[in-house]
Formats: sequence, C-alpha cells, structure tokens
Amino acid sequence: MRLLPRRSRAGSPDAGPPEADTEASEAGAREAEASEAGAREAEASEAGAREAEASETEAGEAEASETEAGAAEASEAGARGAAPVIEFRGVGLTYPGPPPVEALHPCDLVVRRGEFITVVGPSGSGKSTFLNVAGLLDSPTSGRYLLDGIDTAALPDRERTALRGRRIGFVFQSFHLLPHRSALENVTLAMLYTGIPRAQRLVRAREALDQVGLGHRAGAVPGRLSGGERQRVAIARALVGRPSLLLCDEPTGNLDSANAASVLGLLDDLHRSGMTVLVITHDLEVARRGRRTVTIRDGRLHL
Repeated sequence: MRLLPRRSRAGSPDAGPPEADTEASEAGAREAEASEAGAREAEASEAGAREAEASETEAGEAEASETEAGAAEASEAGARGAAPVIEFRGVGLTYPGPPPVEALHPCDLVVRRGEFITVVGPSGSGKSTFLNVAGLLDSPTSGRYLLDGIDTAALPDRERTALRGRRIGFVFQSFHLLPHRSALENVTLAMLYTGIPRAQRLVRAREALDQVGLGHRAGAVPGRLSGGERQRVAIARALVGRPSLLLCDEPTGNLDSANAASVLGLLDDLHRSGMTVLVITHDLEVARRGRRTVTIRDGRLHL
C-alpha cells in the first residue's frame, strides 16, 4: 500500500507553521531596510568626502594666494626700508643757450634698493635727459646726485666713468650687439676692461646667459636670434657686471607683443630676485609693470 505524504492544516506538504513564514518575511524586510540604510550612509560618506576635498582644495588655493600676496607685500616693505640707490636732491639740467633750455627742472627723487620704478612720458618730455643724468652720462647743472650714497658731483670724469661701469647696467631700445660675435662673446666683452681674468669672465658670462634663460643659445650670433632673444642677451650683458641698478630705456620698443611680454616677464623675475630696476618708457602698458610710476612732462617730474 502506497503512503501519501502528510498534509498540514494549510494543505501543502511538509509546510512549517505560519508563524515561521511571517518571521522569515519580517527578517528579510529588516535586512533590506538595513541594506538601504547602509547604501544611504555610504552615499552620504562619499558626498562628505567630496565636500571635504573641495574645501581643502579651496583652502589650499586661498593659502597659496595669501602667500604670494604676502611675499609681494614683504618685498615692497623691504624695498621701502632699504638704502637708496638713486637720490636726487634738487637735481636739474639746463643746456646753455642762447637761449638756455631747462631740460630737467630741479627735482627730488629716491629709488631704493630692490624697487621696480617706471618713468613714463610722451616724446619730448625730458625722458632722455633724465636717463642721461641718472646714468651718469650727463652731469646736472644744479643739485646733488647720490648713487649708492656717493656724491657724484664731487667725482672727476674718470671716477664717474668707473662708477657708472661698476654700478649701472644699461639696456637700450636698440640691442647694440656686435653682429659677428656670439651671444657669449657679446656678454664677455662687457668685462674686457674690468681686470677680471678671461676664464672668470667666461664663467660669469655663461651665468648671466643662464639667468636670462639663454644658456642654450650661447654660441649663436645675433642674426640667428629673435628680437626677444637679442634683448635678453643685452640684459645679460647689463647684468654680468653685477650692478646696483638696471637702467632700461624703452626696452620693448623694437619688439612685437609676444617678445615684449617675455622681456617684461624677465624684468619682473629680476626684480623679485632683488635687482633694482628703473624703466623709462612712453608706453603706459609697460609703465604699469612697475611697482611705482613717476611721470615726466615738460621736463618736470611728478611723483
């Protein structure tokens, strides 16, 4: 005789009690809820991590910006407390006539070590006269001019020339490079009459070219260089004597906008490294690069 499986009250074979099914269903629901809650917590945790990362990035950028601003302020504050490189005390220049021409009216000016000064004015305003006096190319007819604390009026011509060679580096609108000499030779020749041994002159010339970013072009002649590169060689030549003052006359006047921006960037870098820079220009965009701007008009300085 075949035995049939025993049925439960619910009518299904071997079914457990209804309470067990209910408990299992509730347990599954609780597990599902716990899983959803865990997923929500994970999403919240990821969102919090992203917010924290963004906050740290913003804080880092703000700190970097504050650091740069602080460095610029510290540099300017240091310049304000530094010793004067140029000091005009009632300096003026009158060319004899007839009639006499007062090319530079008596003026006072102090340029301290580490400053970046621009002198701006239109053509015929007296910029060239100011350059000639500041560069010890002309002697003032009134007042006193102190360069690094030395009263230049008291010096004979030979000593003035020697002082100019040691303390001032010139950069002109025209590069004034010897066309058949390499960049290295053009820079080296600036030290020809300094008494520095030739081997040391070569070392210093290479260092100056490296300083202006042209170490790799040391063997190139000017005809193989761009306008911006030729002006950089001229700046290296001005720097090689390690002057107190870099005196620039329209240094971007013969350059296109890209090369002009490159040369101005170099002047900014030199200023940040501690060099005293004085740029004479008619270009207001160039003038804005200075930390302080002096205007000259009709031979009068306006500080």
